[in-house]
Amino acid sequence: MRASSNRSCRRLVLAVACCCLFAVNVRAADWPQWRGANRDGKSADTGLLKEWPKDGPPLAWKIDTLGGGYSAPAVAAGRIYGMSSRGDGEVVWALSETDGKELWATRIGPAVVQGPPQGKEGPGCTPTVDGDRLYVEGLNGDVACLQVQDGKSIWQLSLMRDFGGSQPRWRFNESPLVDGDTVVVTPGGPDATIVALDKLTGKTIWKSRVPDNPGAGYASAIAIDFEGQRQYVQLTAKTLLGVAASDGKFLWRYDKPANRMGINCSTPLYRDGTVFAASAYGTGGGLVKLTKETDGSIKAEEVFFTRQMQNHHGGMILLDDCLYGANGGNEGGSLVCLDFQTGDVLWDGRKNTERRVPKGSLAFADGRLYYRGEDGPMVLIEPDPKQYVERGRFDQPDRSKSPAWAHPVIANGKLYLRDQDVLLCYDIKAK
Repeated sequence: MRASSNRSCRRLVLAVACCCLFAVNVRAADWPQWRGANRDGKSADTGLLKEWPKDGPPLAWKIDTLGGGYSAPAVAAGRIYGMSSRGDGEVVWALSETDGKELWATRIGPAVVQGPPQGKEGPGCTPTVDGDRLYVEGLNGDVACLQVQDGKSIWQLSLMRDFGGSQPRWRFNESPLVDGDTVVVTPGGPDATIVALDKLTGKTIWKSRVPDNPGAGYASAIAIDFEGQRQYVQLTAKTLLGVAASDGKFLWRYDKPANRMGINCSTPLYRDGTVFAASAYGTGGGLVKLTKETDGSIKAEEVFFTRQMQNHHGGMILLDDCLYGANGGNEGGSLVCLDFQTGDVLWDGRKNTERRVPKGSLAFADGRLYYRGEDGPMVLIEPDPKQYVERGRFDQPDRSKSPAWAHPVIANGKLYLRDQDVLLCYDIKAK
């Protein structure tokens, strides 16, 4: 009896030790969630190529069995995570960072067939990796917590069924925000614009009811600290808003960056008490300055609004006082650079007709911008407030018939490009 008990104890200790080892083995240059560790599109990776060879960096490996989807990968602790539609199911998958070999795949709900022009490509959520767990949100609004080691489901709920969510036209596409012990998602329902969940159990901590029911857009929330208060900032279908992280209390809103279509996709940017958000469809972007009033309320006052940053869903990067991003929606557009303080255009890629790349998505690492045009080209750019400086480009091979909407990901000396079934891994480490 005692020997059996001792063996059980040893097995338990070993299992806990293995899980702990797996959970803490996250490297600084990982990309563990949507838009990187800080949700700002920036990688901490260093020692990367400053210029690319004529045909681009070497391809390390490729797989072509992911299934449909625009989900950009997350990279953490030697693994790559993403989402796809496979057959009649919507799945979360894990791959080896070394060679792309699939380690597990877990179905979280039925696949969604969308109408034109989307087709049936699949989910857009990037998994959020937090220690030994990850969090995802499917097109139907299925929010799930899985074990990173084997994909086993820990808990799951529905934004529609459990919170009366307002399903956007192109379904739910946000990537859950994990903040401390909390998971933050956006049902967009009349009684639950944003909700906070216990990350271990999925139980509701609070529901934020925002006046005039702004619904759910496609953007992913960020966490900010302002005047001693933690906030969650989100671009919804009708407005940019902030709620208190402690209890979900509605704090402020700014309507102008939200377009009339409700197709608001880009993650807001925060710096030093100011928030910038933008959308396409003829709208643009605006910067607001937050102020704490004597009664403790928060006021959002517009600094500027510009139609020269109609950022669709490719994201924006803030470097010093320069704001980089694609200006333009379905009509095309191009990369632009704005003064973050004033909104003035510093340069516009449309004027460079020879090297122009239409609308695309953006990431940053080791002094370089990585710009992926939605029709295929991948471009390396040196940030410069005065002019467009290109340091290399190549055309992505194995292009699907769908737009290349999955954002580029930079982690541990590699560049990852997702194109529906295909994931390409490029070696961008300087030799």
